[in-house]
Amino acid sequence: MTDIDVKERLLDASLSHVPFDGWSEATFAAAIRDSGIDRTVARAACPRGAVDLALAYHQRADAQMLARLAETDLASLRYRDRVALAVRYRLEAVEDKEVVRRGTTLFSLPNYAPDGARAIWNTCDKIWTALGDSSDDINWYTKRATLSGVYGSTLLFWLGDDSLDHQASWAFLDRRIDDVMRFEKLKAGVRDNKVLSAVLAGPMAVLGKVRAPGQSGPEGRWPGKWSGSPKE
Repeated sequence: MTDIDVKERLLDASLSHVPFDGWSEATFAAAIRDSGIDRTVARAACPRGAVDLALAYHQRADAQMLARLAETDLASLRYRDRVALAVRYRLEAVEDKEVVRRGTTLFSLPNYAPDGARAIWNTCDKIWTALGDSSDDINWYTKRATLSGVYGSTLLFWLGDDSLDHQASWAFLDRRIDDVMRFEKLKAGVRDNKVLSAVLAGPMAVLGKVRAPGQSGPEGRWPGKWSGSPKE
């Protein structure tokens, strides 16, 4: 049995305990007991105990989102609507809000905040990659940073949303994406303004050298577009 198999079994066994005990050592101990996995084997697969299980839960939902996206015909959708749909699919992959709510509590702690931020960043990276993002410059980072903000705020809204079929959450998500698109139009206006372009020439030249992970070559382009073009 691989570490991945062990972690999956522990995760399945933990989910009934998380709403009551959170992603805690109590939950991890209960998962070991319920799964019948040897404690040494369980600790080898999850050195940080329930924290590793919480991250595995997040990754499982990411995988479900990607599988659903792969089965969806996105050709007729505007790019911004594809992004919105991906975020919606990601949230709809959650079966129990309380499990996620307990995760937000865990990852709000100083010790684990970097793990939580990294998990959201990775989710947004997977979304952009699945949608065919080919940026290789500073735009690679700005896309993921912007979507991380959209995803994080929508997640918090969604956790407290009791509207029918979460319609209020999807409307909130659309508004956040519209805000981003307005910002993209502003960026385009700055780029096309000769005076501002001259003033910002130095910083833009520096940022133009930033490359996406694993990329090398000539200077990057600036500014990139968050989702194709402002009109989308």
